[in-house]
Amino acid sequence: MDERDKPGPDKLDWPPGSNASGMSKVHVKSFGCQMNVYDSNRMADTLAPGGYSETADVADADLVILNTCNIREKAVDKLYSEIGRVREFKEAAERDGRRVLIAVAGCVAQAEGNEILRRAGAVDLVVGSQNYHRLANLIARVQAGERIVDTEFPADDKFDALAAPRREAIARRGISAFVTVQEGCDKFCTFCVVPYTRGAEVSRPVDKIVAEVERLADANVREVTLIGQNVNAYHGQGADGRPTTLGKLLRRLSAVPGIVRLRYMTSHPRDMEDDLIAAHGDLPALMPYVHLPVQSGSDRILAAMNRRHTRQDYLEVIARLRASRADLALTSDFIVGFPGETEDDFSATLSLVEEVGYATAYSFMYSPRPGTPAAALENQVPPGEQAERLQRLQAVITRQWRAFNAQVLGHTVEVLLEKPGKLPGQLVGRTPYLQAVQVMAPRAMIGSLVNVAITDIGTNTLFGALSEPAPALAAAGA
Repeated sequence: MDERDKPGPDKLDWPPGSNASGMSKVHVKSFGCQMNVYDSNRMADTLAPGGYSETADVADADLVILNTCNIREKAVDKLYSEIGRVREFKEAAERDGRRVLIAVAGCVAQAEGNEILRRAGAVDLVVGSQNYHRLANLIARVQAGERIVDTEFPADDKFDALAAPRREAIARRGISAFVTVQEGCDKFCTFCVVPYTRGAEVSRPVDKIVAEVERLADANVREVTLIGQNVNAYHGQGADGRPTTLGKLLRRLSAVPGIVRLRYMTSHPRDMEDDLIAAHGDLPALMPYVHLPVQSGSDRILAAMNRRHTRQDYLEVIARLRASRADLALTSDFIVGFPGETEDDFSATLSLVEEVGYATAYSFMYSPRPGTPAAALENQVPPGEQAERLQRLQAVITRQWRAFNAQVLGHTVEVLLEKPGKLPGQLVGRTPYLQAVQVMAPRAMIGSLVNVAITDIGTNTLFGALSEPAPALAAAGA
């Protein structure tokens, strides 16, 4: 590695706190999953020692980072459309004598690499999902006149090189936070690009995760969601030098003062181990809500997807989870119209949804991702059939979602108040099941766990009233 490419927050090409490049504001737009949200925040944190402050206004930015996702169809087309929009701001700024840089990061950057620079002359930097800890040095080189693509999987650990988020940045982002604990996937589902864009499964050490969560709690974060492409495959090094399971990690984090809620996503049915399931019955802070993608209810399609589990395997995992905690709710992901899917296969998916009963679920038409095995399969299902099946599936999911929400009408639920609502004096929070709740309450209660009587159900939110006096944040132990 060239000396100027060595990662680390202490290796900047301008002095911390100043900005020899003349830039001062960065706008990061995140596409896709929760991991991209986390990555986008860490990009901003990494640039902060070099004098960059975040801005929500792209027209005000000196550096625009598009942090991309490559899971769904047309991700590349969406990227180039967004580049075209940002290019207009860049050209307007340059007419005023101000230089603006455009960087493309994330999974589309990892997959497309040099093709992005070839197709989009306005882009100055392409940086892969494993390399954004090098942003400071890469941007300095761009300022010196280079156009750069950095998508090689590095030998160094990006998490060790990232600057710690500043307390004010954490506080600005709210009382709920994502923490990446695991990246990559070794499952190689035939429809999925993750193994190619994020690489093999790697897990962060327990002590590094605990330190990050403690730093979040110190800045009044109350809820932490552990994230990973295959989060329950977590096997980070523990204090004894041996691999630690996700269940053990959750037990350790439940002891962090100030953290009142823990969540995790996204999980794979094959990695739902006994100690993780037991944690749902043992840890009050671990929310009774599990996102467990199944993708199809047909064993034939599951085999073609290389999911490595059967319908019965999946149902047995759910039975074990519900035996551990009876009030646990489930969500899932479904792909309809996978190559070769017949009406009987799709009917098996519908029957699975009816058998399980979900709080909600996310469903998509299959779209071929370049470079994945499924893209080369014959018997691709026509788009019209895909759309018709998706509509039928979503009708069942919507019915279950509405029934799940209706159960709380007239009951009192615990809500973590997160932020101001749209109306004066209104706050918005979430139930243990991630249902949004609007309630009239003083702003000082943000960060508090309160009991709310649910009085009405809207399209996408619940409405309620405080059912008893609730402590302010300081009294809640934060």
